[in-house]
Amino acid sequence: MSDPEAKPEIHAQNLTYIHYGLDKNAEAALIDISFGLPKGSRTILVGANGAGKSTLLQIFAGKRLISQDGGTEVAIKGRDVFRQYPPGVTFLGTEWAMNPVVRGDIIVRDFLNSVGGYRHKPRRDQLLDILDVDLDWHMHAISDGERRRVQLVMGLMGEWDVLLLDEVTVDLDVLVRDDLLTFLRKDSEDRGATVLYATHIFDGLDAFPTHVAHMRLGKFVTLPAPWEAFKDVDTGNRSRLYSVALQWLKEDRDHRRGLENNGRKRRGAQLQDVPSESEKFYSKYDYSH
Repeated sequence: MSDPEAKPEIHAQNLTYIHYGLDKNAEAALIDISFGLPKGSRTILVGANGAGKSTLLQIFAGKRLISQDGGTEVAIKGRDVFRQYPPGVTFLGTEWAMNPVVRGDIIVRDFLNSVGGYRHKPRRDQLLDILDVDLDWHMHAISDGERRRVQLVMGLMGEWDVLLLDEVTVDLDVLVRDDLLTFLRKDSEDRGATVLYATHIFDGLDAFPTHVAHMRLGKFVTLPAPWEAFKDVDTGNRSRLYSVALQWLKEDRDHRRGLENNGRKRRGAQLQDVPSESEKFYSKYDYSH
């Protein structure tokens, strides 16, 4: 049982973030986010593509710089993630597998040792078995799923206090994914470690979370809430988390379509009779007839 007086292990206050880039009129990706997660919790972030989940995780990982005006706070283990980044935090995201360095002709054994694998041999070996990784693989000659397994061995072989996961199980087969989640749950329970996990794959996850949260268009619709509160959900033949996520995502779609009916830019097919400039240009070079 967590101490209600204890400070949150993961904490955000008044967090707003905008991806400016080339678009000076960009909408905020995160809007006045405030929440806290207790030590030892395992929270599943649910939300449609573009809800702000990845941006939130990247900010906690210190990968996106934010303005700290207006009382904005972003902290892990009581430390500001930009001014005094805490030790023991691991972030695993999908962009790693696209890095040309990890697609080079390097043997997995050498790759893991180059990042300190020899210092964590017991946990490294346990993860090699769980993730079914061959130390003699060449990184440039393996599949995306196998490369993802190597990433997970690399990221998890050292003991972590806080784990930020952004869709990193998407390439794993169902058996390896289940074994990995069992390992992470036990690691969290045994050491009081904290997990914040954004995913779109909900089957087989009912036993994993302590909390769930729902994001929509840069805001929390449902702040992190104890998973036990959803025990009476009508699931039909589906898993409980799948059923909760499916209902939330349907509500997200209906909400967005309501905004589109009131002037927000519409997704999907463009309802217009006049050909766009792009259609006019490329149709001149269509030699398929």
